[in-house]
Amino acid sequence: VTNEGGIFTIKLNRPSKKNAINFEMYDEWVVALKEAAEDKSVVVTVVTGAGDFYCSGNDLGNFMNIPPDGIKAMAEKGGEILERFVAAFIDFPKPLIGVINGPAIGVSVTVLGLFDLVYATDKATFQTPFSNLGQSPEGCSSYTFPKMMGAAKASELLLFNKKITAQEALERNLVTAVFPDHDFQRSVQGRIQLYSKLPKLSLQKSKFLSRETDRATLHAVNKRECEVLTERWQSEECFQAIMNFFSKTESKL
Repeated sequence: VTNEGGIFTIKLNRPSKKNAINFEMYDEWVVALKEAAEDKSVVVTVVTGAGDFYCSGNDLGNFMNIPPDGIKAMAEKGGEILERFVAAFIDFPKPLIGVINGPAIGVSVTVLGLFDLVYATDKATFQTPFSNLGQSPEGCSSYTFPKMMGAAKASELLLFNKKITAQEALERNLVTAVFPDHDFQRSVQGRIQLYSKLPKLSLQKSKFLSRETDRATLHAVNKRECEVLTERWQSEECFQAIMNFFSKTESKL
């Protein structure tokens, strides 16, 4: 986490794990958003990733080595952490900018519907492979994606695991702009520097007006998505899907 010149940057920093999010990172991300929200020097907040990935989503290691009698407790804990995590985005009062420096998967994609701007390198891809893993949408994507993309395009991602390019994400309104990878950081940072000079209270009031109508709905959607996921994580179908994922991954190593 850095805070410089009105720009608060949250960088996901597990490059060896493709920035997969473990339970500790969920909590740290929430704390960072709270800090950015409360710090009066912060004008805009940026989220990006270290290395060649933006984020590979939920660390499936969160589901490993759980005794049979601990599955319910793990699922309920996971649901609580996820609901708190997504709520931090719903309630974030300042401009939030995603700088997608590489592939994005799962929850790192679904919460993008709660960002204000999303810039992507042309090497980025976006995928939400929920049904492959016996799971279901989160991050309010069951509500935001159909609004942004239309129901049929959203279903390709949320139901049928389609991986889309940065250009396709732009066409579906998930991404604001796409830049060539060789010039990505320079182009994006130039824009962010300009935004950081804008009157911060004006930005906050404008965001409040554009987001407030949906706030209660988003919290209700978040709560319901987490309830369904808590049930999914305890299901035999989900367990088998995750085991299949790990066996396929190991066979490729």
